[in-house]
Amino acid sequence: MRILVNSLAGIGDTLIATPFLHELRANFPDATIDVFALWPGSRDLLEGNPHLNAVFQKNMIKEGARKSFPFLRELRARRYDACINVHTLGRIHYRVVARFIGAPIRISHQYAGHPWLDRLLINRSIPEDYTVHSVENNNRLLALLGKKPLLPRHDFEVFLKPEEQQWAEQFIAQLQPGSRQRLALHIGSGGTKNLKLKRWPFEHWLQLIQRLTQSHPDLAILLFGGPEEQREHEQILAATRGKLVFAPPTKNLRQAAALLQHAHSFLSVDTALMHLAAAMKVPRQLVIEAPTLNATNVPWQTDYRLIANRAIGGRNLDYYRYDGGPIKGTDEELKRLMASVSVDEVHAAVAEALRG
Repeated sequence: MRILVNSLAGIGDTLIATPFLHELRANFPDATIDVFALWPGSRDLLEGNPHLNAVFQKNMIKEGARKSFPFLRELRARRYDACINVHTLGRIHYRVVARFIGAPIRISHQYAGHPWLDRLLINRSIPEDYTVHSVENNNRLLALLGKKPLLPRHDFEVFLKPEEQQWAEQFIAQLQPGSRQRLALHIGSGGTKNLKLKRWPFEHWLQLIQRLTQSHPDLAILLFGGPEEQREHEQILAATRGKLVFAPPTKNLRQAAALLQHAHSFLSVDTALMHLAAAMKVPRQLVIEAPTLNATNVPWQTDYRLIANRAIGGRNLDYYRYDGGPIKGTDEELKRLMASVSVDEVHAAVAEALRG
């Protein structure tokens, strides 16, 4: 049995798929199980995963069809028996990719918008379920292979190297005293479609961090993110000079994961780093509600606290579904939506978490 798993949506979706990859190995111990990922960060998180034979990565959005075609032809030449699109691959382009790879068994969830065309691209499918987590949506795909979940738990899995953990320990050792509480923050979000509009406003972040340095002077604040957040991180560091605010020089998500093991609390909207914090079992996780948050993508198997966005009013699925489209609403409307969560509300939630 040769199985290819397509994980072509966000980096967080790839991390969410790791319990399913483990289930595939448990059900098919002798199979070849490969993953095709879109983002380098997804590939990094799967590095060293013992349940996989190979991980292939190609950013087809960046490379375009002409440069991606030879790569897809190489995957097709591997003659997979089954090709599985994990949740949340709602864009029809992902099912076209599965059809081109040419496996006899092509599995996906049923998404809104392309039901008749899907029958030409996918030959085994189940409806997605917005009432359960994507982990459970993925595990439901096993039935389409005549299998069922075998594992007693379904944890996110990142297999860190000793040198990555040592790097994190050395960084933390510089933040003496070692007993100081450490709050990790991610001020960003995904950059595709219009997902930047689900960010909490930068001005709010800056005010929050400045207030925390006053209300909790012994708190170490760690700024997580990539190149997309570098300019904002520099502004925060300049505004809090002399305070316990740091931007760890993480080179990739694996180093970020190792460092998150040393965080006492984590605050963000729903992002890949939110899921990474859940994977690393950060004990007190807080999530500012954005319109993209729903039951399928909340922090998995962790006792997180939701900082509710009353302007959304439970209408999350009216704003965003996995149909390949952007968040619904004008730019101005979505910015107002996120700005409606006040600095006072978030500061109070963080202060309560730190007391805990």
